[in-house]
Amino acid sequence: MAKQAIPKRFLEFSAKYPEVAEAYEMLGNKVHAAGPLNDKERALVKFAISVGARLEGGAHSHARKALAAGVSKAELYHVALLAMQTIGFPSSMAAMSWVDDVVKGKKKKR
Repeated sequence: MAKQAIPKRFLEFSAKYPEVAEAYEMLGNKVHAAGPLNDKERALVKFAISVGARLEGGAHSHARKALAAGVSKAELYHVALLAMQTIGFPSSMAAMSWVDDVVKGKKKKR
């Protein structure tokens, strides 16, 4: 998987609270290693969680990470479509627009 640029907000957080950032990164590594899901499956799940929680920034970030993990654009759009029956049409449309932002380069990392 290609190395992703680290968002400015996280760099600022890490500089201000280095021990907390280190613990957060360690927790993420442990959580990823704790189960049977592979990189691609975890990326899809994290994108789906962001969609369900209506976290636009998280959805953008996890869509970028998912693409880097080998998830296809079609798979991201499918997650957005699947959201329709669970969290509603407007939320599904928002998720599709967030995928558009990433795949069409409209949303850049901050």
